[in-house]
Amino acid sequence: MNVDGLCRSLGLNPVAGRKGMERKVNGAYAGDLLSFVMANAARGNVWVTIQAHSNIVAVASLVEIACIIVAAGVEVDGDTLAKANGEGIPILAAEDDIYTLCCKLHDLGV
Repeated sequence: MNVDGLCRSLGLNPVAGRKGMERKVNGAYAGDLLSFVMANAARGNVWVTIQAHSNIVAVASLVEIACIIVAAGVEVDGDTLAKANGEGIPILAAEDDIYTLCCKLHDLGV
């Protein structure tokens, strides 16, 4: 599955990084502590978080995350969106909480 298919399947709103919507998804990681994400997420993972500041884009780029899902209706600021667009890292907005999103990802086989 790619990011675009994931976005459609879960009804997520792509708010940045549309250039990266064809990236392949090979798993998921949920967490808000950036150092844990850097140490434990894998290349091609979907990252589910409530963090919305520009450092999430730097971490996603470093780890080569497929996309970031910002959960629980958290608003992503303009600087973060601009940075994600520049890096081509999709940020998908979701109203669901992290737990619900992870259950849905599991049901999709991610």
